[in-house]
Amino acid sequence: MLVAFALQAPTYAYAQDKPVAFIGATIIPIDGEPITNGVLLIQNGRIQAVGDHVAMPADAEQIDARGRFIMPGLVDTHSHLGGGWGGDSSGPIQPACRIYDSINVLDAGLQKAQAGGLTTLNVMPGSGHLLSGQTIYIKLNDGRTIDDLAIRTDDGRIAGGMKMANGTNSQREAPFPGTRAKSAALVRQRFIDALAYREKLKKAESDDGKDPPDRDLALEALGEVLDGKRVVHFHTHRADDILTAIRLSQEFGFKVVLHHVSEAWKVPDEIRKAGVACSVIVIDSPGGK
Repeated sequence: MLVAFALQAPTYAYAQDKPVAFIGATIIPIDGEPITNGVLLIQNGRIQAVGDHVAMPADAEQIDARGRFIMPGLVDTHSHLGGGWGGDSSGPIQPACRIYDSINVLDAGLQKAQAGGLTTLNVMPGSGHLLSGQTIYIKLNDGRTIDDLAIRTDDGRIAGGMKMANGTNSQREAPFPGTRAKSAALVRQRFIDALAYREKLKKAESDDGKDPPDRDLALEALGEVLDGKRVVHFHTHRADDILTAIRLSQEFGFKVVLHHVSEAWKVPDEIRKAGVACSVIVIDSPGGK
């Protein structure tokens, strides 16, 4: 669970072994009424107890939080903070691009987000490409490099997803597509290429007589999507575009979160049946996109 300590100074993070107790704050829980003169006890970065009466370990560091407010940290599932860019104008499909390589950690927007109570962000490339690159999941703190903020998987990889989009955003002059049908065809072909690349890698691993294919960063990234190591964050607005995104995820078996989904209200049964998650942007541009 994430906690934002509402102070004028930057958010404090305690992850040491010694328990830490914030005493006297007004605590706003996820459910229920605010707790006045409450106590929040944390240890090893996790909440151990919260309430108006908490058993205090003898070795707990006690912090006077009277006059302050403690609330769950806010998670931004759809962020473009940090001034980062993904793919460029050279083509519509650029999964090798990593937003990790272009975020300015010292950007004022990130500092303002932290001051406002955001703790965790999914920072993404824009939506001007069919595949604009890899997203990154970060936890805001006072670090000065992207590696200080990056969330990592159990095996040490930088955690993040893959940004995709359909609709009108990527429709422009060649080499970009000009129609929705062409957009879907280009994406399907690239995933087919990734399947073939993955199969060649598997054969080379199991047969010493076979050389692996030349390394391809784009196909490697799509392979991580196919293997379930990256969730696709899919920018989609119009009802038919939402269904196209679902079809692609089902055809290639990748996990997807639908973002924006302005016209989800037109196809709620289809979304429910597919069992996909949605990151709904309530105040957004019209669904005609």
